[in-house]
Amino acid sequence: MIKIPGRLTVRTIHGRNGPFNVGRLAASIGEFVIKDPQLDQFNEGVFEGEFLLLEIRPASYLAGGRLVVEVRAKVGEMLLTEDGMLVTQHGPRFDSAEMDPLEEEGAAPASPMPSAQPAQAEPSSPQAPATAPQGPAGEAPAPGAQAPDTHATGQEVDHDAELFGLLWPLGQSVKLDPTVDRALFRRQVSRLKELGYRFQAPTQTWQAAA
Repeated sequence: MIKIPGRLTVRTIHGRNGPFNVGRLAASIGEFVIKDPQLDQFNEGVFEGEFLLLEIRPASYLAGGRLVVEVRAKVGEMLLTEDGMLVTQHGPRFDSAEMDPLEEEGAAPASPMPSAQPAQAEPSSPQAPATAPQGPAGEAPAPGAQAPDTHATGQEVDHDAELFGLLWPLGQSVKLDPTVDRALFRRQVSRLKELGYRFQAPTQTWQAAA
């Protein structure tokens, strides 16, 4: 374990399972490939700061009939000094055939959770006539009188609660846990973007739109 200053360049690769991010960390002791889940929060850019390296090891994979061998670093804490600069053509090279870490880990592609199938539409209750007379004031509304929009919203809330777990309900500021399953982490990132949250690289938190 070592903490060193460096420059992290993040690129987005569009794979068959969707976009994913990879990084190149340039430091005084060398250049390393970064494929940690936490990078999937970042926009493309160059980020400077201090990086806590938990592990440095060789890794290899097959891509396009080639055996790619690289030196990877596992990054823990990142103390970034700014929100990132645009990537220039003079930065480190990235292979468009990079293997998605999900495939390396042997995980199935992330797929949206199927919506809960609504219960079979209830047939007209034999106890109730087809055209029920107007009930007296104050009588409980008939089953199914709830607006469908309310039901749909409830399903969405239930899905978000399951997706974010202990983080739900979301606050003004959200910090995701990159140690969860990588596919789940990507779904959380995608959902935060849909909800209008914006990622702040220096603190690695998501802030709700003002």
